[in-house]
Order: sequence, then C-alpha cells, then structure tokens
Amino acid sequence: MKFFSAMSDPRSLSKTTVLLCGLATSLSVAVFAQSDKQAPVVVQPGAPGQPTKTLPANTRATLPPASEKDVEFMQGMIMHHAQAVEMTALIESHTKNNNLRLLGTRISHSQADEINFMKRWLTARGRSTSMEMPDMTGMDMSSHHMLMPGMLTQKQMDALKESKDTDFDRLFLKGMIQHHNGALVMVKDMFDTAGAGQDAELFNFATDVDSGQRAEIKIMENMLGEKP
Repeated sequence: MKFFSAMSDPRSLSKTTVLLCGLATSLSVAVFAQSDKQAPVVVQPGAPGQPTKTLPANTRATLPPASEKDVEFMQGMIMHHAQAVEMTALIESHTKNNNLRLLGTRISHSQADEINFMKRWLTARGRSTSMEMPDMTGMDMSSHHMLMPGMLTQKQMDALKESKDTDFDRLFLKGMIQHHNGALVMVKDMFDTAGAGQDAELFNFATDVDSGQRAEIKIMENMLGEKP
C-alpha cells in the first residue's frame, strides 16, 4: 500500500524523523521560555565572604532610607530655586540686555527642571515637598532674612522689581550671585553632615548644582564687570 511503502522508504523515514525532532526541540524551547517568564529568578549578592541569596519572584526593590538632612536639603533647595525662577521672570519686562536674557532663560529652565526632580525625589520617599516654616507672627518680613542662605530679602526683591534697564541688570546680577553663593553653602552644609549625601541620585544632583552654579557665578561676575 502507498502508506506502507512511503513509511518503508528510508529517505521518507529520515525526513519524518528530522521533522519530529525539530518539532520536539521547538516545543521544548517554547515551554522553557514560558516557564522562565513565569518564574523569574531574583538574586541578592551577599556581603563580602557571604553567599548570594535567591529571593522570591515577587520581590520588589526598595529605596534606601534618606537621612533627615537629605530631606531638609531637598525641601530647602526647592524654596531656594523658586526664588531664582521668580527673579528671572522679571527679565523680559525689565531689561533689553540680550546677554542677560539668555542667561536668565538658562537659569530659569535649569532650576525649574531641578525643582521637578527634587519634588519627584521627595514624593518617591513619601516626604513632603515643602519645608515646615517656624511661626513668624509679629516679625517684620520686609527686613527679615529668609532661612535659606543667599536668598534675597523682600526689600531686595522690591528694589529689583522697581528697577529698569542697567539698574535692573546690576541688581539682578548682584542678587543672583548672592543667591548662587547661598546654594553652594547649602550643598557644603549637607555634605558636611554625617550620614547625609549617601543617596546616589542626591549625590549626583548636589554635585551638579555645585559645579553648575559656580560656573554661572563666574559668568555673572564677568557680566557685572562689563561697562554699559
């Protein structure tokens, strides 16, 4: 019969065997891949001299605990950056100095982006994005210095808002240099605190703030030295 003769043909048997083996191999790979997807292996490296551990498949990464100084630094820097953004918002209507406008745009964009980063960092750790302020009832806020180093007083901000053109340029540059120097003090204070600045994201951010604001201070000092 045809069926018998086909199966009796060695060439047909060879082809059939290859097909069956290929199918079996494909099925094995598919089952292995599916099984591997369903049960991922989570391995935790051991301490020096200690073995690694295999953790349950549902293990989720946890953020390292942040020190209170880290949280205070981020909350304070949000407030600090917010004033810088407020200062740069005055440039458009108070001066025609193109160099100052370019600098203001750079500061505004970078500090607004950093504010968003700091808020995300705090929120991810379940912390407030604003700092608790002490009771200042009865204090003269027009002359009172803000808690954050380098921040302009209300009197300085009012003078900046009332100035125009070259007077504005001078007050803005002097005020922003003061402001940036205050940020450098905040970074140093944070790193000088035991246990603070260990978080990798915060460390990178703080060092970027330090280097970026030092560079901008030099630019502003050069601009301030230019004759109108």
